[in-house]
Amino acid sequence: MPLTLAQFHKQLAGGELKPVYLLAGEEHLLLLEAADELRARARALGYVEREVIDAEANGDWNDLTMAMVSMSLFSSRKVIDLRLPGGKPGKEGSAAIMDYCRNPPPDTVLLITCTQWSKQHETAWVAAVERAGVFVPVWPLKPDELPEWIGQRMARRGLRPDRDAIAALAERVEGNLLAAAQEIDKLHLLHGDKPLDAATLEDLVADSARFDVFRLSDAALGGDAARALRVLAGLRAEGEQVPGLLPIVAMEVLKIATLARAARGGNLAAAMREARVWDSKQALYRRALERHEEARWESFAAEIGRIDLMSKGRLAGDAWLALERLLSAIASSKARALLA
Repeated sequence: MPLTLAQFHKQLAGGELKPVYLLAGEEHLLLLEAADELRARARALGYVEREVIDAEANGDWNDLTMAMVSMSLFSSRKVIDLRLPGGKPGKEGSAAIMDYCRNPPPDTVLLITCTQWSKQHETAWVAAVERAGVFVPVWPLKPDELPEWIGQRMARRGLRPDRDAIAALAERVEGNLLAAAQEIDKLHLLHGDKPLDAATLEDLVADSARFDVFRLSDAALGGDAARALRVLAGLRAEGEQVPGLLPIVAMEVLKIATLARAARGGNLAAAMREARVWDSKQALYRRALERHEEARWESFAAEIGRIDLMSKGRLAGDAWLALERLLSAIASSKARALLA
């Protein structure tokens, strides 16, 4: 059974380490800090030797086998730090990890970290890790989870924010945990343990929102027009151009248009599997499909073509304004009026 991060932290504090740990996810700050916490706990328990192995599907997995059988001249306890960025060890790598998990060597901890992850990665080798040790999937925080995470991190740094200050920082960083962590460290240095309100926070922090095109499309698909327009304004301020933004927006719109056709035939779940839609995004796509019928998604796709021509000077009109109207229409159930 996978552990949550909270369960993982509690288990680490409770005693001896398990033979194998798999930490996997695309929220890199949380992943890095969890791995650092495990290494620190291992050092405290006498695992003073550490061997790092960088591996991928086509790598040489003999390194893992050799690490299993090699004994240190200076220490009886060792951490094998296996870096598997793509999360897919391939046939040879899967076999090597499963062999290790069947008979892990004594006084050794195998830490596997993966920075790309989805439910599709959870194959037989992951099940072997769970039987022998601990699997911790590190999923990105949901928007409603971010304020609590920020509040807890602020408290650990000795800050005393009110609720409005926490909400203001959450709005500023827009899910960028690394930016949030950096701002919290800065607030600790600049403000200390004095009470912190929203106005003071606004004066002290920079606007570090992660203005990227994927969050732009997610905001529109999720029905949050105000956030989509804010992200769009941020991208524009950073020097992005409409032709550079449209391909991702177009990809998402075309994917949902395809899913809308499948939904008409009652095969939405199968279509999502076929389109390799991650579990974490399925609810977002379902909300978007509930908001608009198939024909509307086709019209959105056609509008993207018009905006592309505007952005290249081949059709009269303001491409930025047209893109704003499109995103507002995608986010609203009143799409016809917004695009009229």
